[in-house]
Amino acid sequence: MAFQLQPFADLGLDAALLEHLIARHEAGRARLERLWDYYRNPEVGPAHLRVAAGSVDAPSRPRLAQEQGLPGRITGLRDVSQDDRTRTRREVVIENDIGWRIQAMVDFMFGKPVLITSTAREEATRKTVERVLDAVWEASGGIALLQDMALLGHVYGHVDLLLREVETIPDADDPAAAAAQALRVEVVEPLRGIPLQSPDDYRRLEAYIIRSEREVNAVEPGLGAARWAAFWRATSGEAIEAVRRVRSTCTEVLSAAHRQVYRDGRLVESRPWEWTREVPVVHIQNISQPFRYAGMSDVEPLIPLQDELNTRLSDRACRVTMQSFKMYLGKGITGFDKVPVGPGQIWSTENPDASVEEFGGDASSPSEEAHILEIREALDKTSGVPPLASGVVRAKIGNLSSANALRITLMGVLSKTARKRVTYGRGVAQMCSLVLEALDAMGILRTDPADRGVKLVWPDPLPEDLSEAAAAARTKRELGVPADRVLAELGYSGVDAGVM
Repeated sequence: MAFQLQPFADLGLDAALLEHLIARHEAGRARLERLWDYYRNPEVGPAHLRVAAGSVDAPSRPRLAQEQGLPGRITGLRDVSQDDRTRTRREVVIENDIGWRIQAMVDFMFGKPVLITSTAREEATRKTVERVLDAVWEASGGIALLQDMALLGHVYGHVDLLLREVETIPDADDPAAAAAQALRVEVVEPLRGIPLQSPDDYRRLEAYIIRSEREVNAVEPGLGAARWAAFWRATSGEAIEAVRRVRSTCTEVLSAAHRQVYRDGRLVESRPWEWTREVPVVHIQNISQPFRYAGMSDVEPLIPLQDELNTRLSDRACRVTMQSFKMYLGKGITGFDKVPVGPGQIWSTENPDASVEEFGGDASSPSEEAHILEIREALDKTSGVPPLASGVVRAKIGNLSSANALRITLMGVLSKTARKRVTYGRGVAQMCSLVLEALDAMGILRTDPADRGVKLVWPDPLPEDLSEAAAAARTKRELGVPADRVLAELGYSGVDAGVM
């Protein structure tokens, strides 16, 4: 691929450095994809998990991504260092404890809309800025965009927000409508985003590369209509996989003053821009990690515990399968093996030494149950999300009131949510500042840098008592908080609720 990076020469970004960044990023994709597999736990094919030669049930039974963490004695997968062709797949039980915990964390973060308020000096400017920012965020996806941002951040450890200029003619009469037409906020997951950090400050970006691969509306050449129909009618996965769509690679290079786009190694766009003085990317760490660009993932520390839980559940399933049915050993009875065993069945023999012995049947295993319970408790402590967060009420609440009991029981997830609100809230505020700076440069909304600050009003993640919320609203009004802001916090507009 021949990169033409003359506009980025002052940053030290040349073809060799860019190719090095891309190669290093591709080398780390396996780790990122593993994090997503453990969260999503999708069905995977033999290409993802190697199937043992003796596993006769492998083609008919689907395999899940979390099976990669189970030992070979359970999955029947052959170890590449051994020549073992006698292993077969045992009972496999996968309970995805990671998925619902991540979803619960995202619900606590952005389960309810977040109110963005302006800190501008004049009230008229504040109202205009809030209306414009609301239009831009809603045009970009609204609360769904924030939920996607939080989900990717929780899984991968960090996520980036990109501000794009939309190629449309803005409506100059209404600044909110013009802003919604001119700008979009886009989420960039770590699988696509490659940062070029400043040598002097790891928190500052010199440039940003977005590399992605997508399928286009074309099929690889060499397949005629007859062969295509034959492949389409085929039922085997190998035959269908033989027909592949053409894939295209896109590489986008962004700096504070220029943008280039390469498609399949060919430069298709190169233009400067003047609506921002910095790289239009905001980096958000899920949980801050000092002196590192990447944040801390909520999936990664749970993977060993998830593997141990799935292993013990699979062992228990195998034990139950082997021991749950009673078996009988007949001695001295002719044709015992040909007579079915059932209620009221009688065996007769003239051998006085004949006997029927019963053995098998499931037995209690206290150590096994205790071990599984301890693993679940370790998942609760490591993630900070107890089963109560998903609606499973098992905690002993005691004599506390319901609200206090909930907060004490959910102390771990509430404290972790409050910590994450700092990083995610800072990222949203920085993106709002970038939006206002871009709109000022475009001439859509003129603002002073001192008036581009915002503050996020986070809702309570726990269910609220309406009487307590109304009392808090009256107290805020007595303290002089504007009525429209109080109504917005309650989820009403001035038109719906009138004047407070």
